[in-house]
Amino acid sequence: MPIQASAEELQSFMRDQFPQSTIVVEKVDEQEAWARQPVDESHLRPGGTVSGPTMMAVADTTAYIVVLSHIGIVPLAVTSNLNINFLRKPEAGKALLAKGTPLHLGRRSVLTEVNIYSDGQEKPVAHAVVTYAIPSSHRR
Repeated sequence: MPIQASAEELQSFMRDQFPQSTIVVEKVDEQEAWARQPVDESHLRPGGTVSGPTMMAVADTTAYIVVLSHIGIVPLAVTSNLNINFLRKPEAGKALLAKGTPLHLGRRSVLTEVNIYSDGQEKPVAHAVVTYAIPSSHRR
């Protein structure tokens, strides 16, 4: 399925609708989407590692980017399920990079997979499977 929204369009939408977010849309194409979360002190938990809620937000936002890149900018698409596994400790001073891929593009929902990496690490620090519900007014 051809892309319905470019990385630039998605970044503009995210900046307008979620001004509190510091996640950057890096790339989108038919197979994947990449997002970057710069990491600062506000993203750390005691012990000096990136917090679980930060990684969950990165997974959810990356899945949203995947969904919107495939169905167009539909603000009311919503998370219906997010399952995340934390695999290893991310480095506190490094950005998080997330790669999202669509697994199933249905009429009512989109199933995605997101792998999160600590910048410079080869192995993912977290893996998530995220489902988004598509509003009935935008179903194909």
